[in-house]
Amino acid sequence: MTSVAVPAKKRIESIDIIRGIVMVVMALDHCRDFLTHLNYDPTDLSKASSILFLTRFVTHYCAATFVFLAGTSAFLSISRGKTKNEAAKFLLSRGLWLVFLELTIVRFGWVMNLDYHFIFLQVIWAIGISMIVLAALIYLPLSAIAAIGFILVFGHDLFDNLSTATFSVAAKDIWDILHVGGIVSFSNVNVLFFYPLIPWIGVMALGYCFGTLFKIDEAKRRKLLITFGIGAIVMFIAIRSFNFYGDPSNWTNQYSWYRDVLSFIDVSKYPPSLDYLLITLGPVMLMLAALENVHSRVTSIFLVYGRVPLFYYILHLYLARLLCFLTFVIMGKKHGYSFPLGTVYIVWLLVVLILYFPCRWFMKYKQTHKQWWLSYL
Repeated sequence: MTSVAVPAKKRIESIDIIRGIVMVVMALDHCRDFLTHLNYDPTDLSKASSILFLTRFVTHYCAATFVFLAGTSAFLSISRGKTKNEAAKFLLSRGLWLVFLELTIVRFGWVMNLDYHFIFLQVIWAIGISMIVLAALIYLPLSAIAAIGFILVFGHDLFDNLSTATFSVAAKDIWDILHVGGIVSFSNVNVLFFYPLIPWIGVMALGYCFGTLFKIDEAKRRKLLITFGIGAIVMFIAIRSFNFYGDPSNWTNQYSWYRDVLSFIDVSKYPPSLDYLLITLGPVMLMLAALENVHSRVTSIFLVYGRVPLFYYILHLYLARLLCFLTFVIMGKKHGYSFPLGTVYIVWLLVVLILYFPCRWFMKYKQTHKQWWLSYL
């Protein structure tokens, strides 16, 4: 049967639902970060419990999904009638706006101070810069954008073991910003690049190309989503099994089968390895297929968060900070105390529940108002 193109809808609900799910899950990691002061990585299996590891691992899906679907949304904005010039102008201005937010409102929500001798740049920065680059890429043929995305995502791990011993200071700093991450000094300001740019630019570029799936008929799209999702998971298992490529850290045998599984999925997010992107984006594609035309009370809740993600992101930082501070005060604990994960989950649920109401209000406001600035929140 020949596939029939269908007109693009105003919004693809399955995308918004997935985006809402990852925004809700993201808040869990931030509440954990605020309430548990660990002297080790929560994915370090030599120290972390299985539940702590999984609490951290499940939030790995957030950044990859959000960057990928940001690219998809950019493609869909063009398919809805925007010219490439209009789309490029919006991507450039929104990208600059996100970088500004990362350096101001978002930063203050994390550190609660105005001392700019130390700055750290996270996912909002990565999305912003990736949008700025995508503003230029959209003028290329779709095949060229896909090729660039595949090269950056599938090829950047080739340089994981590159020695920078012969690099100049400036060259090493540029390499850290693009590929490795870490602290780069600018005069008397130290900047921690949590999210190096090369892989994330590639992820957004592939997400842009992925948007073409939402211009074909539903039946064929679902088949392709399932095929790509399963293919990514199978590729992850195949590459990860032999420890020969795809992640800077090998998986190792643990003292039980389930800890072996945890070691197997313990992939690098900083910078995002190929294995990390396969094990996160593969299941997301399967979820997109499963949620096609699904309407329920549960999906309608996630839809609210997914329709206003940046609004939610900013509010959740400050609300989580406030509730975590109140938890320390009420429990009579000093800063530096680590609460059990049960407390973390309770505070997380409170954050998500409280934010549902302002997010629903803002979602409805955006639906009934057309001011230009609404596209930036």
